[in-house]
Amino acid sequence: MNDRFLFAVLAFAISFAVLASPAWARVWEVGPTRQLTTPAQAAAVAADGDQVIFDPGIYTGCAVWGASRLTLVGRPPPPGMKQTVMNQTIVTGPVCNGRALFMFTGNDIVVRGMVFLRARNIWHNAAGILMEGANLTVESALFQDNENGILTGGPAHSVVRVRASWFRGNGACQGPCAHAIYIGARIARLEVMGSVFLDTHIGHNIKSRARTTVVRDCRIEDGPTGTSSYLIELPNGGDAELIDNQLTKGPLSDNREAAISIATEKNDNPTNRLEIRGNRFANELPEPVIFVRNHTKSPARVTGNTLTGPVVALTGPGQVER
Repeated sequence: MNDRFLFAVLAFAISFAVLASPAWARVWEVGPTRQLTTPAQAAAVAADGDQVIFDPGIYTGCAVWGASRLTLVGRPPPPGMKQTVMNQTIVTGPVCNGRALFMFTGNDIVVRGMVFLRARNIWHNAAGILMEGANLTVESALFQDNENGILTGGPAHSVVRVRASWFRGNGACQGPCAHAIYIGARIARLEVMGSVFLDTHIGHNIKSRARTTVVRDCRIEDGPTGTSSYLIELPNGGDAELIDNQLTKGPLSDNREAAISIATEKNDNPTNRLEIRGNRFANELPEPVIFVRNHTKSPARVTGNTLTGPVVALTGPGQVER
């Protein structure tokens, strides 16, 4: 998967989203030549069920979105124009309330085809997207050089879905640690599908307190300069399906013990199924790394994985089948 493929995915998803807009939804257009020129102006007028379409450009203002059932879409460049990062919809600049570039307090939010860049605050835990309501879907988006890429709280029934998105150079640990994706509440479910994580700094690539976490068909790599801790951490336990991913622990990893860690902090999520299957894991450190470290009392099924380098397949309850 490369940048050209990423931009093609972005364009397809955005075009589909525009065509599929419900007839009853109001559509707000945002851009330098529009009546609405900033995300904050759009957030002030958007009501439940509305769609907001952003023209390509760099938006240096953050926004707090209070409405529910919103769909936010970055419009692709005109046909025939070469797609680059610089003609995507890029949100950057100072964060709102010291917390995030986009904050969502409503429910059932969809974000497609947007770039979130360099979210920073004085506590080193700012987010590209902060979800405080229930249910978030992020598709074909890019999170680059933020402290947290996506940070969520939310009620117990909430579901977060991330699809076909890139996370590059996120993470921090200069105060409270920040991660590429951090599901900070014990919500119902996290799904991460077909996404790429590269060059994460100090924090984890995916840290999920969700009661069920699904990671499928993703590429999670430190690369030559990444210093991430865990590739995937489920600090409270919970059910997990980690399937068909490409995982690499790099030579500068900050955590040289384990790639995937389950119930690292507490074992207070019910854990009935731990399925780690069909993954390709490579350890580029000279010392052995634990592929799956299971602190729960439930057996992990570690099956059909390809392990390269000095690797201990599993510690804790479970069985390993090659």
